[in-house]
Amino acid sequence: MRGLSKSSVVAVALASFLSPEGADQREAMIARRLDRLTHQFDLLERDQTILIEAVALFIRHYLTVSTPVPLAHQEAVRAQGRARFEQFVEQLGRHLHRGQSLARRLTEELGADGREYAKATEDAVQAIGEGGS
Repeated sequence: MRGLSKSSVVAVALASFLSPEGADQREAMIARRLDRLTHQFDLLERDQTILIEAVALFIRHYLTVSTPVPLAHQEAVRAQGRARFEQFVEQLGRHLHRGQSLARRLTEELGADGREYAKATEDAVQAIGEGGS
């Protein structure tokens, strides 16, 4: 670039930007980027579905097996709950710090391309819908 004037650099850049071949290249580049964004969005949607279903199943299980706590024991149960929650948060922090992902591991176990996961998820959502109605 040494020896070229700023105006000649701008002229070359404008010519490249305005050329028909440049438009095709930009369109192809944008299409590839949109494809990557779509794939990333699909992965986020999949992970969100896993999270929602896991929480829903846990809540259903918890509400099914939990027994009422007598009034005399409620404070002790609350203290135990706080301690367990602190342990959970510490374990979660260690897990995240190591960069581990349960969702990623499950996806890898269910199939690299995700088709088997998608079918399993659809089946699970359908079964939950049938069971909950």
